[in-house]
Amino acid sequence: MASCIPEAANSSATKTTSLNCITLSEPGINKSVSLLKQACLDSGFFYVIDHGINQELMDEVFTQSKKFFYLPLDEKMKLLRNEKHRGYTPILDETLDPDNQTSGDYKEGYYIGIEVPKDDPQAEKPFYGPNLWPSTDILPGWRETMELYHREALRVAKAVARIIALALDLDADFFDKPEMLGMPIASLRLLHYQGKASDPEKGIFGAGAHSDYGLVTLLATDDVMGLQICKDRDAKPQVWEYVEPLKGGFIVNLGDMLERWSNGIFRSTMHRVILDGRERYSIAFFVEPSHECLVECLPTCQSETNPPKFPAVTSSAYLLQRYKDTYADLSLYGKHQS
Repeated sequence: MASCIPEAANSSATKTTSLNCITLSEPGINKSVSLLKQACLDSGFFYVIDHGINQELMDEVFTQSKKFFYLPLDEKMKLLRNEKHRGYTPILDETLDPDNQTSGDYKEGYYIGIEVPKDDPQAEKPFYGPNLWPSTDILPGWRETMELYHREALRVAKAVARIIALALDLDADFFDKPEMLGMPIASLRLLHYQGKASDPEKGIFGAGAHSDYGLVTLLATDDVMGLQICKDRDAKPQVWEYVEPLKGGFIVNLGDMLERWSNGIFRSTMHRVILDGRERYSIAFFVEPSHECLVECLPTCQSETNPPKFPAVTSSAYLLQRYKDTYADLSLYGKHQS
């Protein structure tokens, strides 16, 4: 069981922020709703503990993630991401903040989505299809570990979504509808920052400044601090604060779609990764609603004096554009394309 006492800070370059901590084990939900609402209005980030995923499984996912990233580059490139965004993403493949980065992000990753067989009609949709898996000869048990964690993380995300719904004065099951999280786009992403020290003044980042695209993100990290958030993206200069790791817990943040649903009341906060030269591993779980879901301002978040700020958009269309904006063209990898 995690406690809401983060690991000790390991950098004094920038101050650390204080985040609300929400437990999923309390029988009464009112306190969690109040804490989450406060967090969503303030920073869009909070901790989640007592989520029901045992520490052994979380440790095993990190262990298996490291085993993959330890493989020779040629082996990893055999599993290069495809057009469905499944598989390996090399160093510099993603550029999250092109206006301020001189090169791509200094991280490598691996995407795992909901498994959809190739002959299933659903596999024709973007982001749906079969996953790419390392050979069992090279990484035995790897697939089973990742599939189990994916199922468990989705369960936790749905529990968090119910608290978010209540915080928005909606029915608790609002996001459980088939067109919402009944058939979600849910992506597990293993991440490895190889240790190149960041230098923001020179445009070098572990991960450039960005907001997440979907509904909510669950992040598990090792004990190396690197995640920074900017609560006010319009401030001059911007103020960046570290978020401390929380052993056994999740760092949770809201995505752009929730900001659009809530008409900007709940915030999709800018964040980035700044590295001090040490390796860093993290495991992100991105949850977006179904492809056809229309993301538009909720009735509870608009009025005559506060009309909708964002045009309606489908989940799939928004995601496709954001991925197109940030990833390198696959044709650049030539012979490695699958």
